[in-house]
Amino acid sequence: MSDLPEQRILLVHAHPDDESIGQGATMARYAAEGRGVTLVTCTAGELGEIVVPDLEHLADERDGGLGEHRRGELAAAMAALGVTDHRFLGGFGRYRDSGMKWHEDGHAVAADDVHESAFWNADLTEAATLLVEIVREVRPQVLVTYDEFGGYGHPDHIQAHRVAMYGAQLAAVPSYRRDLGEAWDVPKIYWGAMSESRMREGLRRLRESGDTTTFEGMDPDGPLPPFVTPDADLAAVVDAREHTDRKVAAMKAHRSQIAPDGPFFAASGDVAEMWGLEYFRLAKGRQGPVGDEGLETDLFAGL
Repeated sequence: MSDLPEQRILLVHAHPDDESIGQGATMARYAAEGRGVTLVTCTAGELGEIVVPDLEHLADERDGGLGEHRRGELAAAMAALGVTDHRFLGGFGRYRDSGMKWHEDGHAVAADDVHESAFWNADLTEAATLLVEIVREVRPQVLVTYDEFGGYGHPDHIQAHRVAMYGAQLAAVPSYRRDLGEAWDVPKIYWGAMSESRMREGLRRLRESGDTTTFEGMDPDGPLPPFVTPDADLAAVVDAREHTDRKVAAMKAHRSQIAPDGPFFAASGDVAEMWGLEYFRLAKGRQGPVGDEGLETDLFAGL
């Protein structure tokens, strides 16, 4: 145990690229500070939407191979963030991307045809037990995953939430699977979030600049998608603006999924503001000391 960093964070995500978009700046900051950062990815994202023409042949309905390609993209993203500990849940290829379709209400739902080995079809206890082994090895003080809706309804995001929450619970039970190591109770669990006020502010700046296509259909003063969180529900914000360049590099490494001229990079003049502040909801544990905004400024606060 002595070779573990003093402070350790474990993140559980569904597909390659989710981690960089969601908490890339936080991961880069903590890695640079010498804290232990472990990423668990639950699928290889075999059914992701390919946004660059030169990689379209990797699509599942054509030559295939997108999952293996995204494995390489993820490795490049982790190198950009300075993260050296990354695992696929159960090993690479254990669970397949479940795919999705869009509901008429604008959120994702399970596809009509889901592969038998898809993560959405995983036995919850089996998948959670795979995470138990990692939790007991890493012994993180902080775990980060999605909310119960997976942000926008993607079945793999929802399943990752379930596996993370149940896995953390099982890992704390001394009599559960003693062969997987000594029990560990994760003190704090967070769900990644996006601040409503900052989202509205960003949209307003885009619209005032004459940009009506980025995040098309979103009104700064109108209803927002379910992945946007009311500020009153936020518990923490990590200021990692000094590491925004690493986050942007990590997102660009996922080139099959994130177009370099797409909406993620539209506000080029405000990249640090847009991507360097990452917000969280507290799902387990007690909120530690807060900053001027009434939010924790460190996920390890109070530990």
